[in-house]
Amino acid sequence: MKISFNWLKKYIDLEESPEEVAALLTGSGLEVEGIEPFETIRGGMEGIVIAEVISCKAHENADRLKITEVDAGQGHLLPIVCGAPNVASGQKVLVALPGTTLYPNSGEPFKIKKSKIRGAVSEGMICAEDEIGLGTSHDGIMVLDTQLPNGTPAAQFFDIKKDHILEIGLTPNRAEATSHIGVARDLKALLNREIKWPSVDDFIASEGYPTLSVEVENPEACIRYSGVVIKGIKVGPSPDWLQSRLKSIGLNPINNVVDITNFVLFELGQPLHAFDLDKIRGGKVVVKTLPEGTIFKTLDEKERKLKAEDLMICDDEEGMCIAGVFGGIDSGVKGTTENIFLESACFNPEYIRKTAQHHQLKTDASFRFERGTDPNITIYALKRASLLITRIAGGQVLGPIFDIYPYPIMPTSVITSYKHINRLIGIEIPKDEIHTILQQLDIEVCDKKEQGFTAKVPPYRVDVKREADVIEEILRIYGFDKIPLPDHVGASYLSSFPEKDADAIRFRATKFLAARGFKEIMTNSLTDATYAEKDPELNKGNSIKILNPLSEILGVLRQSMLYSGLEVIAHNLNRQQTNLKLFEIGKTYHLNEKGYLERQWLNLMMTGNTHEESWRKKSEPAAFHDLATQLYSLFKSFNLAWDSMEVSKESIFSYGLELSIDKNIIARLGAVKRSLVENFDIDQEIFYAELDWDLLLLGTSNNIVFSEVPRYPEVRRDLSLVIDKGTSFEELKKVAKRKEFSLIQNIGVFDVFEGAQLGEGKKAYALSFVLQDRGKTLTDKVIDATMDGLIKAYEKEFNALIRR
Repeated sequence: MKISFNWLKKYIDLEESPEEVAALLTGSGLEVEGIEPFETIRGGMEGIVIAEVISCKAHENADRLKITEVDAGQGHLLPIVCGAPNVASGQKVLVALPGTTLYPNSGEPFKIKKSKIRGAVSEGMICAEDEIGLGTSHDGIMVLDTQLPNGTPAAQFFDIKKDHILEIGLTPNRAEATSHIGVARDLKALLNREIKWPSVDDFIASEGYPTLSVEVENPEACIRYSGVVIKGIKVGPSPDWLQSRLKSIGLNPINNVVDITNFVLFELGQPLHAFDLDKIRGGKVVVKTLPEGTIFKTLDEKERKLKAEDLMICDDEEGMCIAGVFGGIDSGVKGTTENIFLESACFNPEYIRKTAQHHQLKTDASFRFERGTDPNITIYALKRASLLITRIAGGQVLGPIFDIYPYPIMPTSVITSYKHINRLIGIEIPKDEIHTILQQLDIEVCDKKEQGFTAKVPPYRVDVKREADVIEEILRIYGFDKIPLPDHVGASYLSSFPEKDADAIRFRATKFLAARGFKEIMTNSLTDATYAEKDPELNKGNSIKILNPLSEILGVLRQSMLYSGLEVIAHNLNRQQTNLKLFEIGKTYHLNEKGYLERQWLNLMMTGNTHEESWRKKSEPAAFHDLATQLYSLFKSFNLAWDSMEVSKESIFSYGLELSIDKNIIARLGAVKRSLVENFDIDQEIFYAELDWDLLLLGTSNNIVFSEVPRYPEVRRDLSLVIDKGTSFEELKKVAKRKEFSLIQNIGVFDVFEGAQLGEGKKAYALSFVLQDRGKTLTDKVIDATMDGLIKAYEKEFNALIRR
């Protein structure tokens, strides 16, 4: 929100600088995010002076150029080449001296330099109005009617005003501060100074317009509705002071009536709307809702389909305005408007918020109404705007003033305890100072007792409803910086922080995978309902449907992240990106007999070759074990170790594995079935792994265990054995990890062979075993005893044939 410092000073006396005021406001909860200088004419006409054309003659080398001599108050005449058709000797003109930067109405700023034009020296430029941002005309140079001496700065002639604009990062709870008066209210309390409210004592509503009637059919949505008729106005441009005020906060002037409604909006925080009185059919203004699906054309010339809950301002036949949000195309003020009905209302924030969200309309009015406006300021704002309109646009206010306020909003009574004030703030503030702060905030202190009082909060402070809110108001004006901090800060009520930081673990995982060439993807949680029909593991009946789906293919929340990943792969393959390593951390959503269930996963996907082609290394297709290796490395980096590995029964895999910890499946990985992949027109193999992120967080350990580097050497022994095809390496590994084989530190597979010569249903493994005793050097006798025991175990349990 932009606040003009000069404008703000109209309502409260400020001796402080903009920077000092910004610091005060920030300390009270209105954070000033920046201070920008503003000038009524961009650049402030720095370097532009009033000058007199002493002589003017034709340029010898150019038909349309003239060579002038100009007295710019520099102590000598300046030669300037000018192309304007109206330049002549004796004129008072504006001259931009060398080094001046000009800011034209269109195009980029440019700097004036001494130059030669067609062989003639030119030491400046005689300016047209569009070249200095004063207007749009480029028909010729500006000729001034002034007796000011040559060399007088142009800024003095045009009375250029300078200002500072405070950019306030307004939080949603500070609805009362959405205007200059609202900001002045905080400064009133901070500086103990009074606010100078604009006088409306001159307001007079002459009786004489009884033919208009106003009705409110939905008092729940329209808390208060006020209005007045003004006849005989003349719509036209606003005066300079009004245009300057609006431009300073980033608004473009439109016409005097609309500009005044905008001015009052940013002055008081009360939105207003002016209707063309002669366009109100039937002489009736009705605040109501219209049937579902009614078409209404708004000011931006778009036809919008109304919801049954959209509050409308209507005449006797149809809607004229979406209440509190946006006006209609036909009922607004135009250049031909002579009579207006001026509206000042207070609407239910919930209605405005829903309507603005549904129609995707965010306006200055809806911004305030959906946060809550003051129901008790509507008449004051109406009088203020009416006085400005009759003063600037002419016309006469005709009564009566319409005011429908069936259920007046009373101040909120909040019982407040001194004990709680001191406990929450942390120090004891004198009672008189507490009372003064609240009174400066327009909060009445009643029923004073030894232990506390009753605070009566005006309706415009919509966020102050509880005792804690009142205490917050006291603290932000008293000053957060006045609360001393002890040497050692501690409090029993502070939450304990978990040892495992989920965000930190996520960062570790993403950093780990990115370092290994994986690209992170983020896919939509909304997906196609038909995926649940293609995957036997998914139940279509458990899909969570979206009530207002954007499209058929985004109609449900996903039960699996596989399909959104396959969509990404298909998208990349169609763009010749064939070698992919992807990962995603996301959620799936399920509906079961207990209700809704949300689960989080880490997914890995690989397809194509393991790396790009290179003269140094042959590029090979990615295989299941490439993905498995990455998964195992990730587990190791988090100090995780599974205690069970089994063949996956997931129907999405043609083959795969399941890893479990304490009988809970923590990860599945495998090759995605061809039938699923073909649905996405993918003709290469996809390897996919999914990790239960919540289980991974539970199992992750931050403890790093160090051990001394062994003093004694390790020994490797290899073993080749023929076993049944159904025997897995994991089963062989479990045997080698038994207590009687404690010297075996590591086991690996360095060759696998299958062939007819081994016999049907057989395969050969070549295994390596690393043996080590951390307390002494191994002898051949000990090594042989260990290997003999291992061989016997393999022969007994797997009917293995040892190949020697």
